[in-house]
Amino acid sequence: MKNTQKNNNQGDNTIKNPDEWTTGKEEMTGAQKSYLKTLSDEAGEEAEEDLTKAEASKKIEELQERTGRGKDH
Repeated sequence: MKNTQKNNNQGDNTIKNPDEWTTGKEEMTGAQKSYLKTLSDEAGEEAEEDLTKAEASKKIEELQERTGRGKDH
């Protein structure tokens, strides 16, 4: 079966762009909030408290890039 879904992740159709999430505008989850706090502390910046799920996901990716954390693949 041919994969017709397009996203920004090379060949991986299991990860969807946060801007396309149906729940992306909801308040971030407790897990996201906790991980953002950890990453923010490591990056030496204040953790943002009022992000949506999609915004939190993008911020997590940004902070992972800056800290080198969470990039095990």
